[in-house]
Amino acid sequence: MTTEQQRLAAIIDHTLLKPEAQPNHIANLCAEARAYSFASVCVNPNYVALAAERLAGSAVNVCTVIGFPLGANATETKVFETELAIKHGAREVDMVISIGALKSGNYALVEHDIKAVADTARSNGALCKVIVETCLLSEEEKITVCGMVTRAGADFIKTSTGFSTGGATLADVRLMRQHIGTNVQIKASGGVRDIQFAMQLIEAGATRLGTSSGVALVQAMVDASVTIASGY
Repeated sequence: MTTEQQRLAAIIDHTLLKPEAQPNHIANLCAEARAYSFASVCVNPNYVALAAERLAGSAVNVCTVIGFPLGANATETKVFETELAIKHGAREVDMVISIGALKSGNYALVEHDIKAVADTARSNGALCKVIVETCLLSEEEKITVCGMVTRAGADFIKTSTGFSTGGATLADVRLMRQHIGTNVQIKASGGVRDIQFAMQLIEAGATRLGTSSGVALVQAMVDASVTIASGY
């Protein structure tokens, strides 16, 4: 791969979260992740142990999802799910916020929920990314949750599950960049399938991309005449 392809691959979470995913699909995902040196594979919790086994000895992390895709689990459930995933080999967890609580103004619950998972991840040496499902939020709610994620000490804010009514947008990434703290990075996910869009998301402020099209994106750089902004 070229240097630019390597730089792109290094910020991709190679993702397979379809409910019909089978062990052979996860094995293939991990083989691709090894071949391209992606940042991580992102799989459902039941496949964490398998992914960890397949990626043993590589620099590719295992990422999983917590409270996915609705975010409607109790905080205690999310914490237990986080602990179990890390025990099985996860080094990154992407949790879904309590969206209904946010929209009903129960901000204390939402921030407590985020902090509980973020603290659990950190104490076990794992990264925490917070999925806020931007397509369901107003601009005011997006700004509010940026503050919550920052105060809770999470590592990333993430746009989308990919299972709702919309995915990442440039406007949302730019808005997040303006309102998160310096300790928080941005993961753009949901609909990241085109190399030009991927580059625009990075330019807007995303430092991680969640996509099931990682291989195609890296391969597309050969003909796309695009480069990644310095600092990534």
